[in-house]
Amino acid sequence: MNIVIASDHAGFELKKFLMKNNPNIIFKDLGPYDISSVDYPDYAHRLAKEVSENTQSLGVLICGSGNGVCMAANKHPKIRAALCWSVEIASLAKQHNDANVLCIPARFIDIAMAQQIFSTFITQIFEGGRHQVRVNKI
Repeated sequence: MNIVIASDHAGFELKKFLMKNNPNIIFKDLGPYDISSVDYPDYAHRLAKEVSENTQSLGVLICGSGNGVCMAANKHPKIRAALCWSVEIASLAKQHNDANVLCIPARFIDIAMAQQIFSTFITQIFEGGRHQVRVNKI
């Protein structure tokens, strides 16, 4: 599985954790590459462009609240970014909304929860059916 991943400075450590603790996944790290302060929209736009051009990829964006990267990513066509702070939200984002970008709030969940959310997001499958009609309206 290929995952495109990016963060801002607040999400940098969590990004590195997810990449290190999921060795069977190929990550394309779009930055940043240290904890220096950065502007989250720059990384969210870069990731959203990448995922929208390669529909086989999933994206993961991490910032302090998760809100900023989610808002920026959702400006792009073909992107359905979901802010997930629980396993159930991550599951429903994929099953019902066909989300292709997971946004994680680094300052509001611990690393164990982030790992569970990530694992859930990448393994769930879109249910289609009545949900496809709704997704088509987005």
